[in-house]
Amino acid sequence: MVSLATSTFSRNLCPRPSLPYAVRALGTTLLRLHPKPTSWGPLSSSLKSCSAHFSASNFKFSKSPNETLGSRDDLVVLGIETSCDDTAAAIVRSNGDILSQVVSSQADLLARYGGVAPKMAEGAHMQVIDQVVQDALENANLTERDLSAVAVTIGPGLSLCLRVGVQKARKIAGSHNLPIVGVHHMEAHALVARLIEKDLQFPFMALLISGGHNLLILARDLGHYIQLGTTIDDAIGEAYDKTAKWLGLDMRRSGGPAIEELAREGDAKAVKFSTPMKQHKDCNFSYAGLKTQVRLAIESRNINAEIPISSASSEDRSSRADIAASFQRVAVLHLEERCERAIEWALKIEPSIKHLVVSGGVASNQYVRAQLDQVVKKKSLQLVCPPPSLCTDNGVMVAWTGLEHFCMGRYDPPPPANEPEDYVYDLRPRWPLGEEYSEGRSEARSLRTARIHPSLTSLIQASMQQQS
Repeated sequence: MVSLATSTFSRNLCPRPSLPYAVRALGTTLLRLHPKPTSWGPLSSSLKSCSAHFSASNFKFSKSPNETLGSRDDLVVLGIETSCDDTAAAIVRSNGDILSQVVSSQADLLARYGGVAPKMAEGAHMQVIDQVVQDALENANLTERDLSAVAVTIGPGLSLCLRVGVQKARKIAGSHNLPIVGVHHMEAHALVARLIEKDLQFPFMALLISGGHNLLILARDLGHYIQLGTTIDDAIGEAYDKTAKWLGLDMRRSGGPAIEELAREGDAKAVKFSTPMKQHKDCNFSYAGLKTQVRLAIESRNINAEIPISSASSEDRSSRADIAASFQRVAVLHLEERCERAIEWALKIEPSIKHLVVSGGVASNQYVRAQLDQVVKKKSLQLVCPPPSLCTDNGVMVAWTGLEHFCMGRYDPPPPANEPEDYVYDLRPRWPLGEEYSEGRSEARSLRTARIHPSLTSLIQASMQQQS
């Protein structure tokens, strides 16, 4: 278990929403937003007001002018994240103070299986979730009674893993009569940048890159996103992990850091890999073909992944380093090309954009940051990257995103203290963040079949239309 020191990032949060309203986020029933306890006073405003909420389009909604959502900058939210292989919890105050952050990684499992094994990951989450949450509370010198709400990732991610976090969050919320907020994992990666960059206001662009996701979005407002590009097969993080595994690298830190470190020893132009999708003039990504090129290059050089890099001969190590460097150059070049086009598209829609946020686990890579910084400077934009500890999966991003939505009235009331064992949780393993930009639509089958749940943006827009 890794307990991270309390951070001192600070930012005021929470506007007064225009109207409270019915809301459905994690539960299965129609809910009304109740007035907050009288001890909650006015909040300082730093966000645009928005009266949207989570719900399926066939739900009815109510307006209640006499119910007001008070505001303060001392709301305290516990965030829980278990969407993949990290068990994380954090406590964040609405003024932006990070009171605690705890992450338990599954590095040994990653090394053993060469990636995430869902059933094994679920078991690992179940073993540590109680202690991770308890550590987060103790490190913040708080108890559950001091919390204003609980936020938890409900998707996208691995269903088995998501369930562990949601179950824990609902248990805490039910036992202590706390509101609960369902959080979109990718939105959380984007919004955590607003915690550390005080000048980051909507609209802005975001490139979200991780083991399971490649996403280019235009964030027009809280809960309102346009998808400019996504992956049609594998994400960049998956390509890094597979390449690292095939090269016999240490997977305990995941493939990204291992490739980046070895690439510093290699010649980035030694192996002529083709840049993916050069003929497609859109902003979508594809890494499956590059993975195949890497595998063939490794086979042609007779590199044996069973021999770890630490035991490789000098010549063998040099060959592996050349492949790592050449792979990284082309993998990131693909990001650069897509980002350049996406910035052009986004500026047509929102000319006032000033920032590109780069977040997600792969955003911890310094080579990625340096290359993308050159791209945004050419477009007269500013690159915003959270610190590495907030790029990888963490509870801070979930707590902060929960706070942003909570202050807009988007939350569920406390669940029952004792839910039945057969309760069906609202898990959204495949959950789009925004609607596709018309020029960026792809006919790829993988994109069509991935839309199991309506996008977060479409749910919020539908609810706004029903209230108007």
